[in-house]
Amino acid sequence: MLSLGGKLRSAALGLTVVTACALSASTLATTASAEQVRTAPHDTMTPFASDRQLKRYLKRTKRAQRQNMPVPTMAVPAPPPAPPAPSAAPSTAEKVTATGAGESITNTQEAGVDEGGIVKMHGDTIVILRRGRLFTVSTRGAGLRPIDFIDAFPPGTSGNGAWYDEMLVAGNRVIVIGYSYARGGTEINRFRIDSNGNLAFEDAYHLRSNDYYSSRNYASRLIGQTLIVYSPLYLPYGNFDNFEWLPGVRRWTGDAKRPFSRIVGARQIYLPENLSDPYNADVDTLHTVTSCNLAAPVLRCEAQGVLGSSSRTFYVSGNAVYVWVGNNRYYAEESGKSPSAMLYRMPLRGGRPSAIGARGNPIDQFSFREDWNEGILNVVVRSNGGGDAMWNPEFNSGAIALLRLPLYAFGDGDGDARQAYYRKLPSPSRESYYTMQNRFVGNNLLYGAGNSWGTPRGAKSTLVVAPVRRGEPVQFELRHGIDRIEALGSNAVVIGADSSDLHFQAVELTAPQSPVIGDRYTLERASQGETRSHGFFFKPAAYDNHGADNGYLALPVARAARPGASQLIESSAAITFLRRVDREFAPLGELFADDGRVVDDKCQASCVDWYGNARPIFLRNRTLALMGYELVEGDLTDTGIKETRRVNFAPGAR
Repeated sequence: MLSLGGKLRSAALGLTVVTACALSASTLATTASAEQVRTAPHDTMTPFASDRQLKRYLKRTKRAQRQNMPVPTMAVPAPPPAPPAPSAAPSTAEKVTATGAGESITNTQEAGVDEGGIVKMHGDTIVILRRGRLFTVSTRGAGLRPIDFIDAFPPGTSGNGAWYDEMLVAGNRVIVIGYSYARGGTEINRFRIDSNGNLAFEDAYHLRSNDYYSSRNYASRLIGQTLIVYSPLYLPYGNFDNFEWLPGVRRWTGDAKRPFSRIVGARQIYLPENLSDPYNADVDTLHTVTSCNLAAPVLRCEAQGVLGSSSRTFYVSGNAVYVWVGNNRYYAEESGKSPSAMLYRMPLRGGRPSAIGARGNPIDQFSFREDWNEGILNVVVRSNGGGDAMWNPEFNSGAIALLRLPLYAFGDGDGDARQAYYRKLPSPSRESYYTMQNRFVGNNLLYGAGNSWGTPRGAKSTLVVAPVRRGEPVQFELRHGIDRIEALGSNAVVIGADSSDLHFQAVELTAPQSPVIGDRYTLERASQGETRSHGFFFKPAAYDNHGADNGYLALPVARAARPGASQLIESSAAITFLRRVDREFAPLGELFADDGRVVDDKCQASCVDWYGNARPIFLRNRTLALMGYELVEGDLTDTGIKETRRVNFAPGAR
């Protein structure tokens, strides 16, 4: 590229360069303008002008709800009682994005958008969050050596009444995200980590909120040094004479009565036109997206909120946060009104949120995919569902459709998405009320029913593969459930159990006669050990064979017919490894957990593995398995995997 900073040889060359630059600038301006037209909303929502206006609206809405609701609105289901902590420790196409210092070990939904998880990298140090503590293990010198551990909560507190679920690494900081029922909301705890893996508590902050937990989704995202946290806040049942309940932040000093500083006022709360009439508004929750600069010496956060029902599903792309707020009102049919769901778009780079009315409910975050180049948001919706709060993603039913919504259709929330934007798809089997999985892979949408958190059954299932843009869906009958759908580059694998075995079924989406059912591998007397998306990993090979997506895949496994819910209190038995070459699977073996090395970890807080406890780790040219408190390394070749070393990093094992 020519530089205009140096001395030009001649006036003729100067004229040529200036002309070329002018044309280039014109082309860039035209391209930028076309992209803006394609991706920018045609209008945005207006915030409340004052606390007084907000208070008046909320009072009118509550009064209208009391007058029109013969039965109470649907409440967000509370989590089931936590299993008692044992005295001894219990035995888009998808992209892989970098965590920590550029190392790719997390199976995330979007490239460049990291998700809070239980294991990350900082240089050559593995950082693990488990049962209320942070642990570090060094990989230097081709070894595995436990370095340090520390409570995941502030010194001087017990951690009681809190769950520490998610962890991220940003620069030389480790960030722990938790929810405290005892101390008032979402916790953001920051720790310093040095080049040797030593940890030190830095500071802690609380965001006033209700519990963010989802059986499938993740509450936190990381883009660069910016932390993005979604949290719901249910409106108070009493009066609205003060706004002490609004989202706020406080730095933890040990004083649980220290007041919060508001980060959301009336001018940061947005209301779509569709909900401006209190008699047609299902409003009981403030949905808040908070952004924090993790590099700042003192954490600084800003937030925006949108009003709606408690039913929500959220998705984060590299450009925006999307929050789909469903309709909980039982009295809609009796009143003769059919209020829309609301889909909100909250841009990540500043600007006001926008919204549009919609129908149905997504299943989980994987029901969304933003196609920025096309200017389209794709969303899979079913006629009945409760969003992704708690265990709601495991329960949905009814007809299914694909919404292809132009991004420019977002506006001030007045009106619904056009009927032409929806494409009806084949309805899943009746059993899919408690098991639906869905995933966008390449130019296709795949969905079907499986076992989820229940006990694997012997029933068959139907996999639907639908082109995203145009074309007829194709249906395939499988001999097992559909418990997981993952990308293998531009192709896919469907993983699911029957009553005795675990099956890996390739779906070829780039074959000449695509889509077609490809190779299948069956692991006998086994079931899936982890249900979350982070439990799976696919490492592409350094070479490929005409789009065959060669590589290695790994997944935690457990005994046959183990219920998915057992992952909360039991470790996986092993992590199994497969090689994919020329569209065929080849088993490479397992790295096994050693139940004989289980020790009492003297767990003090967060003693249930809500996010699981096993992950495969492909670390440059090394292959490891995290299972409970064990890290096991294997020598992975094209013919098999053989254990080379293991380390137990539990506190009682040192």
